[in-house]
Amino acid sequence: MSDVIGQVREVVVERSGCFLHAWVCGPEMAPLVVLLHGATMDHRMFGTQVGPLLEAGYRVMTMDLRGHGVSKPIGPGPLQVTDLADDVLALVGEVTADRFVVVGQSLGAYVAQDLVLRYPQRILALGIIGATCTTAPISRAELFLLRSSLLWFRLWPYGHLQGLMATSLALSPGVRAYAREAMSALSKQEFLAVWDAVTRVPRPRPGYRIEHPLLLTHGDEDRTGTIARSAPAWAARDPQARYEIVPDARHNANQDNPAFFNRVLVEFLAEHAPAGKTR
Repeated sequence: MSDVIGQVREVVVERSGCFLHAWVCGPEMAPLVVLLHGATMDHRMFGTQVGPLLEAGYRVMTMDLRGHGVSKPIGPGPLQVTDLADDVLALVGEVTADRFVVVGQSLGAYVAQDLVLRYPQRILALGIIGATCTTAPISRAELFLLRSSLLWFRLWPYGHLQGLMATSLALSPGVRAYAREAMSALSKQEFLAVWDAVTRVPRPRPGYRIEHPLLLTHGDEDRTGTIARSAPAWAARDPQARYEIVPDARHNANQDNPAFFNRVLVEFLAEHAPAGKTR
C-alpha cells in the first residue's frame, strides 16, 4: 500500500511480520538511487543527499531498514543481511524499477554488497560509505573481535552505549544528536538483533570482484574497525572503483561533510548512471 504526500510517495510493504517503510520522490522515469542507512540510524541520515540528487535529475528512495525507525516489528530472528537485502528488493518492486543504483552506509553498505553479489543484474552502480568489504579475506583475530562485540554490547548499559556510539559516529554535534535520537528508537533487544546480523557479514570469496561501478568512501577520521586501513586494498581489487576520503568526517561521513560527499556522488552518478537515461 502507498500514500502520496505532496511529491513524496510513502511505500509500505509487509514482509515476515514487519511493516517496511520507504519514501520515494523524483521523476518516475529517472534512474532510481536507493539510499540505505547504517545500523541504528534511519532514513533521515540521507536528508542532505535527497535534494542534490533530485536537482541532478534522479529519482530517490530512502527507507527505514527492518527494525529501524518505523519499520517494525523486527520479525522472527535471527536477522540476516540477506533478509534486509530482500526487503529492499520488495520495496523497489513497489515502484517498478528493474535496475537501480544502491548507496549504503555501514550496515546499509553491507546490504548493498549483498544485493550486488546475489542480484548483480538489478544493480547499475554501487556506493559505499564507511564499511569493509564483506567478500575480502578477514583474519581470525578480526573475526573474533567482531563476533565477540555482541557479548560486550549485551553487557553494556544501553544509555551509555548510545552516547559513546553517537560520539564515535560523527564530528558534528547536530549529527551526534540525531544519531543518539535514532538509536533510542531501537530497544536494546532490537539493537542486539541488528548487531548480531552485523557480526555475521564477512563472507570471504577468493577471486571475487565487484565488476559494477563502485564509489568507495569513508571519513578521514573514521576509526571504526578496519575500514580506513582496508579501503585502499579494496579499491585496488575492484576494476571500476573510485576511492574518495571525505575530509572532516567520521563514520557518518555523508552527514559530517555533505557538500564534499554530494559533489563526489553526483559526479560518480553522472558518469555511470546518467540522469538523462531512463531506468
